Amino acid sequence: MMLEKLNEIEQHFRELGEKLASPDVYQDPEAAARLFKEQKELTPIVECYRRYTAAAHEEEENRALAQSEDDPELRELAEEEAREAHARMEKAEDELRVLLLPRDPNDERSVIMEIRAGVGGEEAALFAADLFRMYSMYAARRGWKIEPVYANETGIGGYKELSFTIEGAGAYSRLKFESGVHRVQRVPETESSGRIQTSAASVAVLPEADEVTVEIDPKELQIDTYRSSGAGGQHVNKTESAIRITHLPTGIVVECQDERSQYKNRDRAMKILASKLLEKKREEQDSRIAAERRSQVGSGDRSERIRTYNFPQGRVSDHRINLTLHKLEQILAGDLDELIDALVTADQAERLRAQTESLA
Repeated sequence: MMLEKLNEIEQHFRELGEKLASPDVYQDPEAAARLFKEQKELTPIVECYRRYTAAAHEEEENRALAQSEDDPELRELAEEEAREAHARMEKAEDELRVLLLPRDPNDERSVIMEIRAGVGGEEAALFAADLFRMYSMYAARRGWKIEPVYANETGIGGYKELSFTIEGAGAYSRLKFESGVHRVQRVPETESSGRIQTSAASVAVLPEADEVTVEIDPKELQIDTYRSSGAGGQHVNKTESAIRITHLPTGIVVECQDERSQYKNRDRAMKILASKLLEKKREEQDSRIAAERRSQVGSGDRSERIRTYNFPQGRVSDHRINLTLHKLEQILAGDLDELIDALVTADQAERLRAQTESLA
């Protein structure tokens, strides 16, 4: 079944190439862009399939040569090359199984991230600030653009809550695993006795919605303006540029105060509202996803955690995949790829298992 599907994909890939080679297709730039996008998405699958078929053909030729060869040394050489080709074929087959897994349609989207301090008072708020810096530096490493949206700051540099956007291709595919409660164990700067304190902050990651994805009736919105608070100079205290939008049917509230312009704040708040409504729509359509998200985000309690950052031991532990890395400083400096790669691999393995069970 897999080979039949791959043959169909390769044939379709060839047809795409023929269409894109025709000058006529460029008379409709949008149609050409769609064809290029589809070709780009299929390229890794087709290239891997061609490696698979080349290795399979090489194995078959060497098996036949080994059977017909009278010279023992040449026969052994052919058998060795057949074994090597078979190993390459098996490796390509494993890659193909992953490549053929259904893709999350949101993977290529930018994201909206929200961080809220949980239990732990000022220490939890400071940890929320640490997480924000960590994601900011990770975004910089990936070449993504990060923009703050809303922040409720404390007096000593922490955040009770904050939200921000990260714009870049594939941002959601990498950051969606960050949803959940993050726990920190360290001696707070304000702790005179040197005792280790456990605090927590919750992270939510939402795919940014396209403007056409969600329709919002203006009659269902309550829009309030107010003066911004926190850092920003005198300007924020003189003008009512901050926006609070309440979606009356769902009770969802979005605030945006980062921009000086009320219109820019309103525009960004509407985009975030659309993303939240899209997420709500997805949850209602799929109760399993909803239950999983609720278990991930949790309430900010110490016991509900996906990851622990232990300062005394310099380690970070992700409890979902039982992975511990002794590189706390590097991770907090934005070196998240090893951790996220492991989560992606575990997710793929779980989906492969589910796929195998469904076919059994």
